[in-house]
Amino acid sequence: MSIYAIGDIQGCYDSLRRLLDKIAFDPGHDQLWFAGDLVNRGPKSLETLRFIKSLGDAAICVLGNHDLHLIATAVNQRKLKAKDSLGPVLAAPDCDELIHWLRHRPLLHRDKGFNLLHAGLAPQWSIKQAEKLARQVERILQGKHYADFFKHMYGDKPDIWSEDLSPFNRTRFVVNCFTRMRYCDASGRLDFHYNGPPGSQPDHLMPWFMVPDRKTQKDTIIFGHWSTLGFYHGYNCYAIDTGCLWGGELTAIKLGKTIKKYSIRCKQS
Repeated sequence: MSIYAIGDIQGCYDSLRRLLDKIAFDPGHDQLWFAGDLVNRGPKSLETLRFIKSLGDAAICVLGNHDLHLIATAVNQRKLKAKDSLGPVLAAPDCDELIHWLRHRPLLHRDKGFNLLHAGLAPQWSIKQAEKLARQVERILQGKHYADFFKHMYGDKPDIWSEDLSPFNRTRFVVNCFTRMRYCDASGRLDFHYNGPPGSQPDHLMPWFMVPDRKTQKDTIIFGHWSTLGFYHGYNCYAIDTGCLWGGELTAIKLGKTIKKYSIRCKQS
């Protein structure tokens, strides 16, 4: 079996199909790992969701911030923003089925020595602790009272990890790490004001994966979310959001002892 990790699609369904043609994807033999943000801003979120859901076990998806935004909107905990393109999903006859499927996706997928997530990890966490925290949030999302989760999910605080955080603050921090973070300071304090490429941020900030003594330095991590970073390999991390939505590329990497990169140019949405 060949495994390909693919960066943020954000509703760019046609580009996804062209990339799968390029890698000669065989759903009976290969597996796709999606780094989150399947939907929003692009033109075909509904088609993207239906297609990836139809792949069954041939597709592994972790949740991104836009995916969570879709679920929150579907349960009337958020309103659509001007730039959102989620209307066709919310109006679809199979919307409830798609939302049910989406909220049962993980925040972290671990297999074959690789760790897939959307945005980042708090530097204080080991990979085992990150997995434990991810599973705690996933149980809430998959439970009967998942709609209540979104009443407390949004916000930039707390911005640093502590074992003493209250349940709501703990959950919010975990979600922000897995789905939103890019920069933090040397202590691991999150910052959401800067999203440009490394080098554009204030001196006290650094990409989360460059924090000294990060506990996951020996774990191979694949993530998306950061289109201005582009494709990046360093610090035992692979960043694979290459800005398809913005007219950049859609990227896949074939996982194995040697990593092979594939990409296709995308039309600006």
